[in-house]
Amino acid sequence: MKKIIASLFAASAVLAGSVAAQDKPTAPPFAPVTQDIAAPKPKSAYVQDQRGVIARNPFGLCWRTGFWTPADAVPGCDLPICVEPERLENGKCVAPPAPVTPAPTPSPTPVPAAPVPTSEKVSYNADAFFDFDKAVLKPEGKQALDELHGKLGGMNVEVVIAVGHTDSVGSDAYNDKLAIRRAESVKAYLLSKGLESNRVYTEGKGEKQPVADNKTAEGRAKNRRVEIEVVGTRSK
Repeated sequence: MKKIIASLFAASAVLAGSVAAQDKPTAPPFAPVTQDIAAPKPKSAYVQDQRGVIARNPFGLCWRTGFWTPADAVPGCDLPICVEPERLENGKCVAPPAPVTPAPTPSPTPVPAAPVPTSEKVSYNADAFFDFDKAVLKPEGKQALDELHGKLGGMNVEVVIAVGHTDSVGSDAYNDKLAIRRAESVKAYLLSKGLESNRVYTEGKGEKQPVADNKTAEGRAKNRRVEIEVVGTRSK
């Protein structure tokens, strides 16, 4: 009888322990631990007060922080951001004045070229101008002087000198007179063509300035000559 009672008591104890174990909550061996972590505050481009209002300086401009960039600019907070070549003047971007283009320097008025001094000298065979031992111009002589006068067109004639020469036949005195008479005939004809008398001069050299040997007929013919030299200015 005692054994039966003891067995019932032991079974009741085991049952009670089992029920107590079921009523106690179980926890996992490594339960996660949660903790509130505050998010980082955004970096502000401007200094703000406790209310989050941007602070301004006495001039009404905002105080910038080291994180400020032009992209963070707030209307009314900053002075205008000027782009070269603009400059900030009195709170505004002002472009520099346009460069003044100097007026072109007028080209100097061309100075007319000064007349070029000209000297022309021709020599004619006296036999073509005069008959032998004569001082009257032949038609051939007048034609030659006409051609010379035509070449003087456009020239401001200053001086014309006609010089007569002879060969060695005859006396020096006679040849001097013959040479001057022939030179005077040339002058008279040129004056008739319009040249001024105070610009035409004559001279007789006789046989004093030969250009060839007077011992030959050919040489004497070369020495019988009239030289005419013209000095003046011609514009080019």
